[in-house]
Amino acid sequence: MSYQSLAKEIVQLVGGEQNIISVVHCATRLRFTLKDHSKADKNSLKNLDGILSVVENSGQFQVVIGSHVSEVYKKLPNFINVSSTPKNLSEKPKGNIATKIFEVISGSFSPLLGALAGAGMLRALLALLTMTGVLSTESGTYSILLAAGNAIFFFLPIFLGITVSSKLGANPYVGGMIGAALLDPNFTGLLQNQGDITHFLGIPVVLMNYSSSVFPVFIAVSIYAVLDRFLRRIVHKDLQMFLVPMLSLIIIVPLTAIAFGPFGVYIGNSIGQFINFLYSESGVLTGALMGGAWIFLTLFGIHTGFTPFILENLASGGDPILALVSAAVFSQIGLAFGIFLKTKDKKLKALAGSTLLPGLFSGITEPILYGLALRYKRTIPYIVIAGVAGGGVSGLLGAKATAYAFPSALSIPIYSPLVPYIIAMLIAFAVATILTVIFGYEDKKKKVVEENRVEAGEPLIKREAIVSPLTGEIKLLAGVDDPVFASGAMGKGIAIEPTVGKAVSPVDGTVTTIFPTGHAIGITSDQGAEILIHIGINTVQLGGKYYSPVVKQGDRVNQGDLLVNFDIEKIKEAGYPVTTPIIITNTDRYIDIIDLNKETVQVKEALLTLVV
Repeated sequence: MSYQSLAKEIVQLVGGEQNIISVVHCATRLRFTLKDHSKADKNSLKNLDGILSVVENSGQFQVVIGSHVSEVYKKLPNFINVSSTPKNLSEKPKGNIATKIFEVISGSFSPLLGALAGAGMLRALLALLTMTGVLSTESGTYSILLAAGNAIFFFLPIFLGITVSSKLGANPYVGGMIGAALLDPNFTGLLQNQGDITHFLGIPVVLMNYSSSVFPVFIAVSIYAVLDRFLRRIVHKDLQMFLVPMLSLIIIVPLTAIAFGPFGVYIGNSIGQFINFLYSESGVLTGALMGGAWIFLTLFGIHTGFTPFILENLASGGDPILALVSAAVFSQIGLAFGIFLKTKDKKLKALAGSTLLPGLFSGITEPILYGLALRYKRTIPYIVIAGVAGGGVSGLLGAKATAYAFPSALSIPIYSPLVPYIIAMLIAFAVATILTVIFGYEDKKKKVVEENRVEAGEPLIKREAIVSPLTGEIKLLAGVDDPVFASGAMGKGIAIEPTVGKAVSPVDGTVTTIFPTGHAIGITSDQGAEILIHIGINTVQLGGKYYSPVVKQGDRVNQGDLLVNFDIEKIKEAGYPVTTPIIITNTDRYIDIIDLNKETVQVKEALLTLVV
């Protein structure tokens, strides 16, 4: 599916443009703020090509896409007026104060994560080049590249001023000016020329270094957002363009220097000291806790809430949090490698390999988490155990990060001491790999003595028959010209090249999903099989042309009931293949899914056998 088609489908399935207040993206997911979450169709979104999962947390509706999320985000303006700020401040969703604070923090950092990670990786590259003697720290080349890597961290108050203002619905450029004022040479020069104290209209001002700081600008811009709304109510609209920004700067910048800035620094230092206190008191316990819990924080999409604490620690000389949670990242990479070694299924091996590389070289592990760990849930304890082991060792040996970057093989040079950190990550990776290889990844069914089952008149193995919804030529799923289906990421199944433009229900059950375009239908059988029939490849781009559904979501259907008519020739003329994957999306529920090794099939003939 093209990025544009995927963006269009997502907008429709979250309730349309009218239900979207704002949307931002982080490294792997779109984070929507919606008016009404009940209008979003989670089941259809989860079954959509290219979607790994859907998470609701902290007032956000998060659509997990993977490392290409930015490409999907770029296409959203074709269907909605994309904004990271609420279109109408009165339409903000309800929630408690903690939820709202977290949403502001998360939403403010999400647009910056790519730049922060890129700059951190540049720092890691420089560390590697200087460590190996390729580049001298005295050279101009080093200084120029270091400036490129340091800029976003040094000028972080400016960038945060922009993103926090955007998130709160205020003028982002005025917010950026508030952050910039704290770094202006006229202000920073006071610290050099007048010591720690100066005065503003006779009021003492405690001077501090605000470069790389986080909390001062959060507090200042939050107050500015309130002031901005107040001023726009009392200032005549013809004067607002210059008078509101001018008054905001006159009021907020001095207040920041006098109160908000020192208080924010105090908060940041206090949190950093508390984390370092825990780390110093028991690095093993702190590391084990962070390494084991990080997978769940990532699942709920709240892991970005730690970013301000990480950056505050880095501004103070080093951060233990990144070093500890790195163990969770390498344990997930170890899981993917273990499945790659263990499985004999070529499709699963390809899926494990394709998720392994992004995790190893960019630190993006959501494809592993959603594509493997949640699919084979018995592996989640492996990740937790490996994360606890690696995090505990990292804490014991005192590893810390010296720059911000997603944990990966390429970012290793930013950690210190280097060798202890490498040892801890190898432990996390090895434990997850070994556990996966020894104990396997598939859910084991409870063993029952055969004689007792026979005496009770129960079959030893339960089977469910799935008949063909189509007439046509059978193809292996691996041969489908779509990597999501071919890799098995959506589940096991078969594909059919239809010769008759009618699709019927393969089971007795309920229509749980039917896409507005009619090209894909999800059915849950009475015995619990979740079946996706996807008619054609990339045919969502037809916008429903040449498809005529005869059922709707929630309808009860019997095996053989007509679901949809479609025009094969017209679809092909439009340039789209009609190859139709039939996927069992809850594959992990079954011991095996057996196809009947046919070359052709007639509608309502046996197609798949599901073994429970």
